[in-house]
Amino acid sequence: MSKSSTIAPEPAAAQVPGQGGKSTPAAAPRLVRQRRRRPGLIALSVALIAAGGLSGAVLYAASGQRSAVVVVSRDVPVGSLIAKEDLAQASIALDPAVKSVKASRTDSLIGQRAAVDLRAGNLLSPAQVTKETLVGPGDQVVGVSVKPSQLPATKLAPGQRVLIVSTPDPDAAAAETPAQPGAPKTLSATVIEVGAPAVGTGNIVVDVALPAKSGPDLAARVATGNVAVIVDARGGS
Repeated sequence: MSKSSTIAPEPAAAQVPGQGGKSTPAAAPRLVRQRRRRPGLIALSVALIAAGGLSGAVLYAASGQRSAVVVVSRDVPVGSLIAKEDLAQASIALDPAVKSVKASRTDSLIGQRAAVDLRAGNLLSPAQVTKETLVGPGDQVVGVSVKPSQLPATKLAPGQRVLIVSTPDPDAAAAETPAQPGAPKTLSATVIEVGAPAVGTGNIVVDVALPAKSGPDLAARVATGNVAVIVDARGGS
């Protein structure tokens, strides 16, 4: 007995009415392929977006954090005592790597000395101040009163090394047999403080520190008024 197979007829194309009442076959619908979703890639994208948003939030919060710190309100020469008027407070955003002094420590800085030249408007760091005194053990402080012409035009500052030079005695220079000129006597010292010019004369008193064995000798020279002060470039400031 033979078996017969039946072929299912293809579905007839849909008829669309055309002009003149005649029907025309409709176009077959296009197949739309669906993209295959990758759950792992989607999860990674979501994680990256979340991490980026979190980093931005952290940076924004960090940039908004401001600290109250100490700044220099006016110039302070190296070695000078720091006064209350020399300091001010400011609220700024700082990188953690920047060394600064908290505003709450302002009072503890008053009376200390500037370890370097402090410039107005700059942020103050802990290394720029010191408690060390310019007068060393065994030193004496002598006040040297001089005329403006006996000082260099460069303004002296505490901590500078200077030479106190004995100048010729005018009376000896006018004598008939003046002393044979020789090398002037000099004493090395450190500037401690520079006074304000005296009214009328303009004389300035410069406090200097030097070894105790040389203190009386310098005081005797200063009493004659025949001294001059020069900056010792070798000692720096």
